[in-house]
Amino acid sequence: MERKEKISMNKQALRKLYKQKRTELSLDDIEDLSLQIANHSLQLPVWEHSNYHLFLSISEKKEINTEYLLHILQGRDKSIIVPKSDFNTGELIHILLQDNTKLQISSYGIPEPVSGIELPPSSLEVIFVPLLAFDINGNRIGYGKGFYDRFLAQCNPNSIFIGLSFFEAEDSIECSSLGIPLHYCITPFKVYTF
Repeated sequence: MERKEKISMNKQALRKLYKQKRTELSLDDIEDLSLQIANHSLQLPVWEHSNYHLFLSISEKKEINTEYLLHILQGRDKSIIVPKSDFNTGELIHILLQDNTKLQISSYGIPEPVSGIELPPSSLEVIFVPLLAFDINGNRIGYGKGFYDRFLAQCNPNSIFIGLSFFEAEDSIECSSLGIPLHYCITPFKVYTF
């Protein structure tokens, strides 16, 4: 019975459920689980690339702390590109993170670069994707604004999309025609390959 209810949940219900699950995590839980996710990332066959897109965490939304992944990328001397959201156009702008890149918290609570060298989506090889929930087929649910759906559609066909999740996969979730499936999703307990 419980399994059937999960399958029939729509996106709104899943968003609400996973936002609630996140609120139940303590700050210590978030740090421990985020570190486990970063460590699991080392199992993936993606480290020969150069340009890695990494979202910066919104701590108020109890997102995965991506600083651990950032340190791995820096330690491997990778080019790290971080997003800046344009809420007027609904698009992400992709800025190369450098030593002198100034970050500030936007009015939406998102840490973002103030300015910098902009790169086109087609130049990004590995993209770490935020999400609220995902399923065993690599479909994901985000916050519902479509920023990442539009962005992933603009990427090179050879780009690799990696979701990051505190929680395990759902059996199935609704996906819109815009939804681009993930190639991998990393949780604290396993790596999913799609």
